[in-house]
Amino acid sequence: MLSVCATPIGNLDDVTLRVLEELRHADVVLCEDTRRTRILLDRHGIRAQLLSYHRHNEAARTEEILPRLEAGERIALVSDAGLPGVNDPGARLIAAALEADVPVTVLPGASAVETALVASGLRAERYQFLGYLPRRAAALDSLADELARWPHAAVAFESPQRVVASLRALAPSLGDRQVAVCRELTKRFEEVVRGTAADVAARLRQPVRGEITLVIGPDDTGASSTDKAAAASAVAELVAAGVARRAAADLVSRLSGISRNTLYRGSL
Repeated sequence: MLSVCATPIGNLDDVTLRVLEELRHADVVLCEDTRRTRILLDRHGIRAQLLSYHRHNEAARTEEILPRLEAGERIALVSDAGLPGVNDPGARLIAAALEADVPVTVLPGASAVETALVASGLRAERYQFLGYLPRRAAALDSLADELARWPHAAVAFESPQRVVASLRALAPSLGDRQVAVCRELTKRFEEVVRGTAADVAARLRQPVRGEITLVIGPDDTGASSTDKAAAASAVAELVAAGVARRAAADLVSRLSGISRNTLYRGSL
């Protein structure tokens, strides 16, 4: 049996009793970094055989582990933080086990995505998960254009070294949309910085340190399609009367609460 086990995203006590029990009885525990997993196991008094399973050996390890699963061994799969298979190694082994009719069970636990969504205070009945933000400028610009057309919340991971530059790159497309940079979630120095992308980039203390989860709030919170249409019409009328498009979008945005960026794009 393959047990996919969620591990803490920060605080080592944020682990479920089911996960601890599975780790205690597994024949082997597959983990990204054996040193990090050993710290978790030592914290909870668990002795287990650890075997590395990461992006660089995932294919070879899957071929090695699958026969052991088929032979009936009890194997647990963990990542450094969170749930394996979600932006972390594991999907290949899970798919191979299911294809071979090996029982697979998922033991849920802490999630940086959902923790950040709640901590952000932003409305997120619907959202998309972006994984890590692109490193290349062209790819990040393309994502910014996509987010400008996505009216709901979004969540992404980013490195502390790039987060300020990424926020500055996203700012023109996000406009007045609210974002939250969640740093070191569940840890001693947890911090959530909220505001527009431009404001947050300016307020983050340098150098930024720790694990970063970025939440991008929904566009036009609470605005109905009728409200948006009326606001767009108002911008068009102001532009026709000779007001600069950006100034018209800014004025109507302040009066309606609808994103200035949305109104500006809609009047093009």
